[in-house]
Amino acid sequence: MLPESTFTARVGNYDVRFATGKLAEQAGGAVTIRVGDSMLLATATMSKNVREGLDFFPLSVDFEEKLYADGRIPGSFFRREGRPTTEAILTSRLTDRPLRPLFPKGMRNEVQMIITALSSDNVHYLDIMTVNAASAALYISDIPWNGPIGAVRVGYINGAFVANPTIQEMEDSELDLRMAASKDAVIMVEAGANEVTEAVLVKALAFGHDAIQPLITVQEEMRAAVGKEKRAIEVAEPDPELEAAVKARIGSRIQELVAAHTDRDGRNAAMDDLREEIVNGFLEENEQVDAKAIRGIIAGVLKKAIRDRILYEGIRPDGRDYTTIRPLSSETGLIPRTHGSGLFRRGQTQVMSIATLGMPREAQKLDGLSPEESRRYMHHYNFPPFSTGETWFLRGPKRREIGHGSLARTALRPMIPDEKEFPYTIRVVSEVLSSNGSTSQASVCGSSLALMDAGVPIKAPVAGVAMGLISDGEKFAVLTDIQGLEDHLGDMDFKVAGSAAGITALQMDIKISGLSQELMAQALEQARIGRLQILDSMLATIAEPRAELSPYAPRMMTVSIDPDKIGAVIGKGGSMIRSLEETYEVSIDIQEDGTIFVAGIDGEKAEAAIGHIESLTEEAELGEIYTGKVVRITDFGAFVEFMPGTDGLVHISQLSSDHLRRVEDAVQMGDEVMVMVTDISPEGKVRLSRKAVLEGWTLEEAQANDQPRRGGGRGGRGGRDRRGGGGRDRRR
Repeated sequence: MLPESTFTARVGNYDVRFATGKLAEQAGGAVTIRVGDSMLLATATMSKNVREGLDFFPLSVDFEEKLYADGRIPGSFFRREGRPTTEAILTSRLTDRPLRPLFPKGMRNEVQMIITALSSDNVHYLDIMTVNAASAALYISDIPWNGPIGAVRVGYINGAFVANPTIQEMEDSELDLRMAASKDAVIMVEAGANEVTEAVLVKALAFGHDAIQPLITVQEEMRAAVGKEKRAIEVAEPDPELEAAVKARIGSRIQELVAAHTDRDGRNAAMDDLREEIVNGFLEENEQVDAKAIRGIIAGVLKKAIRDRILYEGIRPDGRDYTTIRPLSSETGLIPRTHGSGLFRRGQTQVMSIATLGMPREAQKLDGLSPEESRRYMHHYNFPPFSTGETWFLRGPKRREIGHGSLARTALRPMIPDEKEFPYTIRVVSEVLSSNGSTSQASVCGSSLALMDAGVPIKAPVAGVAMGLISDGEKFAVLTDIQGLEDHLGDMDFKVAGSAAGITALQMDIKISGLSQELMAQALEQARIGRLQILDSMLATIAEPRAELSPYAPRMMTVSIDPDKIGAVIGKGGSMIRSLEETYEVSIDIQEDGTIFVAGIDGEKAEAAIGHIESLTEEAELGEIYTGKVVRITDFGAFVEFMPGTDGLVHISQLSSDHLRRVEDAVQMGDEVMVMVTDISPEGKVRLSRKAVLEGWTLEEAQANDQPRRGGGRGGRGGRDRRGGGGRDRRR
């Protein structure tokens, strides 16, 4: 057996144990991480050769959920894991984002990170463990990488920050902050919150950065003890002579072009002409010249020209200053048959969100290692090619689209009303119609509009804004409401969403090695000011949720019954519930606690269905008079079904005011008769009297005149037995 080296760090109240040397010996780096009984295996492997023709770094990060980790067999037909779950994709993205900026610039060797869940104890989160395991595997491997990093989850529970709280502890937290950092700076932030203030968030970041330090230290110890020698790689760099020649031919023309054009389309057209002129000029002189390399050099000159103009002249590509937001507009009620719709526009970014309301049973069932078993509020984000004037195959949502949908859901989730107040399942779909920066935050705004248009009583509207950063190491500029070019050429994409009261979601990605807390504080404050301005514009369109639901939305009503009576509503083989749904044109959803949801477009029919359900589950009451049907005749009396599924015995002495020799002298099968409930036994057997109705007796008089001995009656509401009186089985 291979020797194993173990290393331990203490974070919060739990030990984080790293081990290496035993598993996956042929990977470039392999590490297991364990917290409690949760355990992951992370591997990092790099290709031997450069992938030719690439102008980007080919890094892939995959989190593999294995249901054996939770002691479960997959429910699919093949009984094996299929495509990644949404949560697995989000964990992969969470891990990729802090790792990617720390690889050498120009690296073109393929690097593959695979993190496999081996054990899940449903106490400790796997996502933060994944980031730490990936960092450790990379750091001790032979792959060039400027780590290590550490990751931590920060909760805010009862006014105190908690590092790496458990799943159970997080139920009481006002903040779910996941962050990754190097020893000196924050690299990645992902947060959901219940309207926390910027001041609380800044303190949480500082607390989290301190909590990460033991993870950095233990990885340094691992590297010193078992780390491999880093391999030499070939870094893609432009030919110095070609670069100098291209820059000489460009001169100041790009700087002049950037200053002359604040319109994106005009600037792009001018750049296209200039680019082709320069490339064609070199090709005419030498057909063997690398045209792709020339275009890359031109792109670098353009990037520097725009960044310098922002930093040293204070002018952004579209002519704005650092804090100005592009023109805003919004609209609701665009689509006639949907339950709610909202259109939000910021500059050239345009997103339409559509809200749909459904039954509780339409909530999404989750089959993964996430602690969340079902999802009542869903948010999906689509980014079609026409939104950028391009074409590509539609093959389902990409990881980016899944991530943006999750971010918007995180932002709006604290505002969704409790199920007891608003028992609908809610799905919002954001369709990006035009993209020029910050479509994820535009989808937050559009979705707030759609939810209010649908009449969902959200606690407060939410808006989002994306912040950017341009820095040269000494001077920096924080930009409010970045557009696509600033995102592409900048150093940071910092998205902040929230209500007027505070932050509900935050996501930060950077392309540099880290960000100071001072810069983050400034970005948060600028974002707060911008968010409030956007909210004002939205509220001018719709100030509060509509009082009435769309006429095309289902009307939801609820009734609570004794859980023991659920079978009466379902019926044999589901016959009763199907009959109710067909008769009243409704959908019926029954919960285990006896709560029944009835939804239908026609409110009167839904109310009628509720009434029928109540009659099915109603309990007989002593002294009450019911109209029933004779369902069985015996020598000693008749059984009358006086409520759906419930019958009782009318003794022959209680069928008529006259003395009877035969039951048939008073009633026949199928006759409708009025009867009084005179007794309910502890076993649920019901005794009835027709004579009491004919004579107009009170309950006491009826009981006194009922000659056969009664079986120990009980006062108050009586029970009923779906098997019928006298223990008769209604299923016959």
